[in-house]
Amino acid sequence: MHLPTCSSRATFAAALLLCLTACAPRVPVSSSANSAPPGPPNKYADATLRQIATAQDERSTSTLLPFLERPEALYRREAALAFASVQDRTAVPALARLLSADPDASVRRAAAFALGQTADTTAGQEALAARITTESDRAVRRYVLEALGRSTSRASFETLVRLPAPLLQDTSAQVGQAWGLYRAGLRGITSDAAVTRVVQLLAMPTPYRARLAAANTLARIRNLNLTPFAAQITKACQTDPDYAVRAAATLALGKVNAPEVPATLAALARRDKDYRVRLSALRAMTKAMYVPVKEAAWDALADSEEHVALTAAEFFLVHATGEPGTLFLDKANKTAPWRVRATLLAAALRQEGPSRADIRTAIEKRFAETSSVYEKGYLLKALSEDPAAYPFVEQATFASGQPVVLGTYGIEALVAMRNQASFPADKRAAFAQALKKAISSGDVALMGTAAEAIRDPKLALGTELPGTAFLREAQRRLVLPRDLEAWQSVQLTIDYLEKKAPTAQPIAKAATHPIDWNVVQTIPVNQKAVVHTSKGPVTLVLLVEQAPGSVASFVQLVKAGFYNEKNFHRVVPNFVVQGGCPRGDGWGSSDYNLRSEFADLRYSEGAVGLASAGKDTESCQWFITHSPTPHLDGRYTIFAQVEKGMDIVSKLQIGDRIDRIELLP
Repeated sequence: MHLPTCSSRATFAAALLLCLTACAPRVPVSSSANSAPPGPPNKYADATLRQIATAQDERSTSTLLPFLERPEALYRREAALAFASVQDRTAVPALARLLSADPDASVRRAAAFALGQTADTTAGQEALAARITTESDRAVRRYVLEALGRSTSRASFETLVRLPAPLLQDTSAQVGQAWGLYRAGLRGITSDAAVTRVVQLLAMPTPYRARLAAANTLARIRNLNLTPFAAQITKACQTDPDYAVRAAATLALGKVNAPEVPATLAALARRDKDYRVRLSALRAMTKAMYVPVKEAAWDALADSEEHVALTAAEFFLVHATGEPGTLFLDKANKTAPWRVRATLLAAALRQEGPSRADIRTAIEKRFAETSSVYEKGYLLKALSEDPAAYPFVEQATFASGQPVVLGTYGIEALVAMRNQASFPADKRAAFAQALKKAISSGDVALMGTAAEAIRDPKLALGTELPGTAFLREAQRRLVLPRDLEAWQSVQLTIDYLEKKAPTAQPIAKAATHPIDWNVVQTIPVNQKAVVHTSKGPVTLVLLVEQAPGSVASFVQLVKAGFYNEKNFHRVVPNFVVQGGCPRGDGWGSSDYNLRSEFADLRYSEGAVGLASAGKDTESCQWFITHSPTPHLDGRYTIFAQVEKGMDIVSKLQIGDRIDRIELLP
């Protein structure tokens, strides 16, 4: 199961310690030894709250709506928050009434949050826009402004951009506006005036939460002309007191077309005290900057933080041209971290020249010598840079008796190789047959990846693989919901070849795996779990009151020993570390799905979320964020928070092991 990456491939940045907005709930803190006698472990001792949460899990709007009319503010608030996960637009009128008239500010805040999550661009947007000037509670207004960004249309966007003068200096409104502009930008809605306002919000003494939103807006929104704001962005990169703001502003600086930018990025890559800013400087470097920044990138290969060294190697892989391949081969042979080394080998093989065959042979030799299946996989990725390695990669992909992880890397390498402009025409038929073999293999990763390639219009494989009978036969052997990703990939390919509209993804109903309330009611509010990894322990606080179904599932899997001896199979520097896959390659699942639980939480440093293949498809895989990643907010369930061990999280690499997970008393 996957989540969006910071690269172009989507499979699939403390959240509560350095919360992105003042509205984000904090991790529960243990009470003192002199506190009153303990009560129920969590709020779900209340049968009415269990009923509301069950209706949320079942996506039952008809059951939830009456709770919005209850006399108790607690139940109105919880029902409103439930609609943030249900996201049924038929509930918008009722939520809008709560927002405009409920006497309790916490209920209005929940209604605003749910309206934003529902993203209704008509009635929901109108209700939010009307509340900007009439809302008396500053915290509620902050929610209203962010929610408006999630639902605004282009026609009404100026309402969010040009706030009334009295609100421009209100710090709470600044935070709400900044996040509203960010959310709108993610939906492709922005303007020159909006960018100007975002740059204003980037500057001190604007509150941290507004600066973070502003920096992420400039970094993440595409096609922005940021050159007029070079001085302001540079100042934020160099002087903002918070690493997350500096890191995002540094990414934005890569969009500035100014002669001083390469030197600024080089200096940041060498000198910033936080590795995530150094890493962002390397990612911001472009091919056009290659000559003035390459020495800084070369120095970064020796950075004490492996994530920075890997990002430097990726810089050379993507941007180096005209270099002798032996330059990178020699450096790779002197590099200890295997992932950095394999990426440098890929960079070496990508360079044209007389040494290419020798480099390919050196990679194949290292493949034979290493015992690490993950390093072998990365070496297959490296070989994908040279179509002459096709026979070697194909043989490795389909070798019998090998770990499934190697086949996954291999099929991805074959597809990447086929996408090379230099892929020989006389090997295209063999590639098509390899995809057909992958479809018929019964392996979910081979099937899913091959199906995706078959429907890629750039590869034009329809004539070489006529008909869909072999796809339908393979699909019949898959088991839902366990094999959902592979099933859906094959189905989309069948639809593509038969020129039909895409089939909707089949979602398991709540009745197939309801929330186990007996388990939930035994989990304390501040339940801790220690993930014992091969690099050291990481302590999590489980958020049972915000994600009861997800936490109950996690606790049951932990007690069953499900996570023992599993690997972290995916690590994206300054994004996430992901594990819990029973296959070890990201394609594994349990035999049930969970429903998404989108509580009022934020993805900041150390947030722990469930990976998924889309809403309501969560299972056993989970990830930890290295730093704030607000584009994941409201899209992936947050069920825990790192309390201790972020230094360990930052050291974890692909192939590191989860020895066991321990639930503390």
